[in-house]
Amino acid sequence: MGAPIETELLINNKLVPASDNATFDLFSPHTGELVAKVAEATVTDVDAAVAAAQAAFPSWTSLSPQQRGIPLKKMGELVASEKDELSKLDALAMGRPVSTYIDSHYAATHFNYFAEAAYPQGHTSLNTPGFLNMSLRQPFGVVAIIIPWNAPLVFFSKKVAPAVAAGNCVVVKSSEKAPLTSWKVSQWIEKCGFPPGVINVLSGHGNVSGQALAEHMKVRALSFTGSTRTGRAIQIASAESNLKKVVFELGGKSPALVFDDADIEQAARETENSINWNSGQTCMANSRIYVAESIKEKFLEAFTRFAKARVLGDPTQKATTHGPQADKIQHENVKRYIELGKGEAGNTIDTGAGADEGKSLMVHPVIFTHVAEQSRIAKEEIFGPVVMVNTFKTEEEAIAKANDTEFGLYAALYTKDLGRAVRVGKKLESGMVGINCTSPTGCWDLPFGGWKGSGTGRESLLDSMDHYLEQKSMYIRCPGIGGIV
Repeated sequence: MGAPIETELLINNKLVPASDNATFDLFSPHTGELVAKVAEATVTDVDAAVAAAQAAFPSWTSLSPQQRGIPLKKMGELVASEKDELSKLDALAMGRPVSTYIDSHYAATHFNYFAEAAYPQGHTSLNTPGFLNMSLRQPFGVVAIIIPWNAPLVFFSKKVAPAVAAGNCVVVKSSEKAPLTSWKVSQWIEKCGFPPGVINVLSGHGNVSGQALAEHMKVRALSFTGSTRTGRAIQIASAESNLKKVVFELGGKSPALVFDDADIEQAARETENSINWNSGQTCMANSRIYVAESIKEKFLEAFTRFAKARVLGDPTQKATTHGPQADKIQHENVKRYIELGKGEAGNTIDTGAGADEGKSLMVHPVIFTHVAEQSRIAKEEIFGPVVMVNTFKTEEEAIAKANDTEFGLYAALYTKDLGRAVRVGKKLESGMVGINCTSPTGCWDLPFGGWKGSGTGRESLLDSMDHYLEQKSMYIRCPGIGGIV
């Protein structure tokens, strides 16, 4: 595989080692080989990155949206043209199959859109006699961005692009499980024309650099995608420091309802893809499927057939459709839930029973049926290719089971009855609802985010900039001006 990659931090447009020269090892989840030695950012590095962003803010925010868009456009072109390199880095770091890599297209779309669409508007009012009043939308200053490991380039682009387009300067922390694409992009920041300090990129563990960003008094807003547990810790750190604004996209335990009039083949194919895409390592995967009793056997037969058709293996090979879990911790966690499920569920369908994966951290899709609704595998996010398939008799029962969770990111339902689709869709407690489709189906211009423990705030091409702008009301006394006639 060649010599391990040696990464650095990007602070003030300079690639530098950690202040204490510390690194951590990154291993391939498929071969077990050493992939990279990654710079471990310290609190001192966080302080330096925040200081660089703060120093860059006055001049960056004084530019017009069109001027700020020039380097964003160049970044969009680069991430699109370097798709093969970026896909290989995520395959090496966390086992993402190159055959499923849509991240470069996603990232290019966001960089290109915000290169041209960053024209936030306030409004004016003549409703107070003698005054011309107005509201303004202005950037926070320094924004921290903490991205997850399951789709790092996606989250880098969907957070960084609107934040800097709005006039903020950012400090990005990548995940210790998948830091390589963020490191690669950091090498293009200066090349694209971003001034020093506008985008700073750190790598490291959450309990050091992530915690330092969450507590930092000069960071005025923070966007995080990851686990609900970590989201709570960040919110506490925000409350105990400067009450910085926080935006969270957190975990999920997404339900899919399949009614007796559904297209069973379509529902089985799409729900199987949802839970097993990216080896089950997606926050909105439909990990709980509820099927009408009368079609359970037909659905299970089709679902199992699709699961067994997955091509497991080396994620750097284009024929592979299912890679390993991201690292040993993730692999052990999923395996632990599978063993727990075998004791809790009435029946287990293990599509890879007896398979020897050697050094690879591979987990074959597992299906549990007849699962108690209060069991751990029904309630807790597993983040692996593990699904429960239970049944329901009535529409009311299906809705109640779907909503019996502290998560609310994505829900889905399959039916040919339009009235039922709208009626049930309205009652599902979820930020997103797919009708005759399921995750990862979405659209660019509608809000992405969850209810309950799945997060706060929304992201999309049209919604994301709101999180990176403060509102200000200005009251201008103008003698002789009356109110609205």
